Amino acid sequence: MIKKLTAAVLATAALTTAQFALADKPGAGWITIEKAIEKAKSAGYTEIYKIEADDNGYWEGEGRKADSLTYEFRIDGTSGNVLRDQKD
Repeated sequence: MIKKLTAAVLATAALTTAQFALADKPGAGWITIEKAIEKAKSAGYTEIYKIEADDNGYWEGEGRKADSLTYEFRIDGTSGNVLRDQKD
């Protein structure tokens, strides 16, 4: 029983670690995630649910605006310009 439990815990840990290892990371010269959140808020977002770097040079995320609807956004990783802002 202990061997099965140990194997399950190790397998779960390996899968979790692999996810983080494969996650996209901001490139050199990118604006910080804090700056990207600030840019999204200046575009009218009142809440940010998710924001992550993608492998195409963008910060992508989801959030809510004052109209209480959920929107998706894309921010250029180097310039900080909001390139997409649409309802989800």
